Amino acid sequence: MGEYIIAFSNWIWGTPLLLLLTGGGFFMLVYSGFIPFRGLKHAMKVVGGKYDDPNASGDITSLQALSSAIAATVGLGNISGVALAIGTGGPGAIFWMWVSAFVGMATKFFTCTLAIMYRGKDSSGHIQGGPMYVIEEGMGKKWRFLSVIFCVAGIMGLLAVFQANQLTEVLRVVMLRPWGLDYGQSTRWIIGITMMILVAIVILGGIQRIAKVASRLVPFMVTMYFLGVFVILYKNLGAVPDMFWHIIEDAFSGKAVLGGAVGQVIITGARRAAFSNEAGIGTAPMVHGASRTNEPVREGLIAMLGPFIDTIVVCTLTALVIMVTGVWTSGEQDGVLLTLSAFEKGLPGIGKYILLVAVLVFALSTMFTYSYYGHKCFNYLFGADKADYYNYFYLITIVVGAVTSLRVVMSFVDGVYAIMAFPTMLSAIYLSPKVVAATKDYFKRMKKLDKQ
Repeated sequence: MGEYIIAFSNWIWGTPLLLLLTGGGFFMLVYSGFIPFRGLKHAMKVVGGKYDDPNASGDITSLQALSSAIAATVGLGNISGVALAIGTGGPGAIFWMWVSAFVGMATKFFTCTLAIMYRGKDSSGHIQGGPMYVIEEGMGKKWRFLSVIFCVAGIMGLLAVFQANQLTEVLRVVMLRPWGLDYGQSTRWIIGITMMILVAIVILGGIQRIAKVASRLVPFMVTMYFLGVFVILYKNLGAVPDMFWHIIEDAFSGKAVLGGAVGQVIITGARRAAFSNEAGIGTAPMVHGASRTNEPVREGLIAMLGPFIDTIVVCTLTALVIMVTGVWTSGEQDGVLLTLSAFEKGLPGIGKYILLVAVLVFALSTMFTYSYYGHKCFNYLFGADKADYYNYFYLITIVVGAVTSLRVVMSFVDGVYAIMAFPTMLSAIYLSPKVVAATKDYFKRMKKLDKQ
């Protein structure tokens, strides 16, 4: 079964999907007048709460939406995903992660603007957002089959199996194995069940509790992780420029690991970027669609900060740590263990514990947010009165992720993410003229407002 999952993942992440994600994102980047660059300053003002409207429709503030979205993206995709990219595609894969991030900013702007523009209501009459509602409300009922495809894939793909798998590995290697307390598969089961209980305490409280916890955890985990990274880079400062050049050179030579297969390096970078920042996959629009705002463009501007923070900043720092410490040449392809080696070598004695805490917080915060995504997909397909059943299914799969091999888990997530991307990107491209028109109107109004 595992080999079939791996084969399907490799097949679906071929040229058509790569063109849809990167080509579609580049189209939106140009069509929007390079909104990630010209709208960045205004987006920072919005995040600061300058334009918050407490009377607007929605469940959470825009800042909480961004924190929840980042909690799902600034996580193990940055620790394990980057290491996997380097381990399987060489340093050049990081360059293509950068490219994917810049076009991903435009993609997130369009998809999250549409999430507010075309919000729908679930069976209980509660306002909801996300690609499934964008398709149904924006494109029409005849396209509803795309919403169904997205939600079915979302129920399966937005599970915390990867996070559970990698957190289990770190706990075993750092905490249990040195004390002779790692008993193999039995230990995996114990850790998996413990994680399941911790996650249950948060996610059964709904999006308000998830957003509250995420908005507190995200700043803490990013600050702590950054401190460790900066110390390692400072100790190896002289090597940093060479590493940047190595990334760029390898992006076009493809000689690292894959023997000249430049196209495969590009695909590896795009896959890891999609897993890291989720631009074009459709997850972020679901949480941003719950924001308390009546300004679609404003929410899109906030959402586009996600890929920048996640991939351009955090992923790059992780990649540099792995490269300056030299561990990337070891041949290790288990993502979190490669990053663990880098921290251990860069900060002897304490590095592995810093990474352990970071992985713990990253993994748990991601698990909290992912449950909300899958819950919304289940809600759309089966109704609000049955949506809570999904949480129990979600919690059980945390244990499954803890006891399954990394290669199968990663391929499963990659494959289902690819399925989710097709409806999300097709709807965003189809409705892109609506976003561009709304953007022009928004900035025209803001210009008048600033003059008053």
